[in-house]
Order: sequence, then C-alpha cells, then structure tokens
Amino acid sequence: MSDQDFHSFKEGVVIAPFTRKKAHYELWGKRTLDLAFALVLLPILLPVIALLWLVVRSGGSRGFFGHRRVGRNGKIFSCYKIQTMVADAEGRLTAYLESNPQAAQEWADTQKLTNDPRITKVGKFLRKTSLDELPQIWNVLAGDMSFVGPRPVTAVEIERYGVHRDTYLELKPGITGVWQVEGRSSGDYFERVQMDRKYAATIGIFSDILLIAKTVTVMIQPTGR
Repeated sequence: MSDQDFHSFKEGVVIAPFTRKKAHYELWGKRTLDLAFALVLLPILLPVIALLWLVVRSGGSRGFFGHRRVGRNGKIFSCYKIQTMVADAEGRLTAYLESNPQAAQEWADTQKLTNDPRITKVGKFLRKTSLDELPQIWNVLAGDMSFVGPRPVTAVEIERYGVHRDTYLELKPGITGVWQVEGRSSGDYFERVQMDRKYAATIGIFSDILLIAKTVTVMIQPTGR
C-alpha cells in the first residue's frame, strides 16, 4: 500500500469526509476551562517542573526543549518539554533506522520506536510517566494548545492525515486527548486519525473533564514512549 493510499484506506476501510458545526463550548467555554485549570495547577506544577529541570540539567542537558509543531489553522509554535534526548539525537536516529529495517518500519508506521536510541535513561522514565510534557502548561497559557485535543504533530506528520488534515487543523493540539489516553503511543496513524475525528465529533465540557481525569490514571501506569 502506498503512502497516498494510507491517507484514506486501511485494510479496505474508507474514512468518510468529516464536517461539523462548532458548539458554544468549543467557541468560548474551552478557552475558559483551559485558563481556569492552568491557573489552579500552575502553583502545583511549577515546583515539579523546576525539580525535573534541575535533574535533567545535572546530567548535562539543556533542561527544556522546544519542538516546532503545527497548531490550529496551521500555525507553527514551539511545543515545550523537559529534555529527554541526547544532544546528537537526529544523527543517532538516522544511523539506527538505516541499520535496523524493522525499526525503520515501526517509525514509518507510528513515528515512535519501542527502543529509541535517542532517549536518555532519565528521559525514558519521564516519557513513560508523561512528566516531560508538564512544561506544555505554558503553551496552554499562551493559547497555542489546550489541555485536551489532538496530540501536536510536526509539519511532516500532518501530511499523514491526507484529506482529513482539517480534522486536526481546526482544533488546538492538546496536552492530553483521546489518542493520548486510549492509544498511549501504540496505535498507527489510521487509528490516530480516527481518534482525532472521534474527539472532534464529541467535543464538550464533560468529555474534556473526563479525558483529563483519565489522564491522571494513565500517568500512574507508565506505558508511554
């Protein structure tokens, strides 16, 4: 199956075109909920973020890392995280994929690796618990992200959405969301698009609060990558 076919087909299944009308919660209430949660959580998270920064810095890393991601309406922004990769991450990735066809296929399917040579020992723990993503609260305050939404993607990854990229582009990326909770880094891109569409079709204050609550449970079970 070609990459082009992958955009619309998976094992003979066609994803139907997606259209919807935005409710008042998405237009006005979602941003209010984001700011309220951020202001409540900020005093709690700041000491944790500072501690993680010190731990990572003590290992010779920069501490914080800003990766360029695609936001709503195609806006490019810096998505902040605690540094979890080695300094020569891209070089290591290229060499690893060239020497490991199975890993190269896994990367092509999911943009994730079971055994990622770029991740530090401390970084593995931070990723499994999603603690590396705590600095994204600054992205929420800045308005580039929401607490709940599609997982933020790179400019290369957005092409994987094909004709369904508008499903992603009309929403703010989220710190958590359906894919982050239910997929937990294990689904391929067909499943990921389906989950983004599922969220967009059912978006509401109660579903957002439920996903935030589920995220706490997911963080206690260290299965992320």
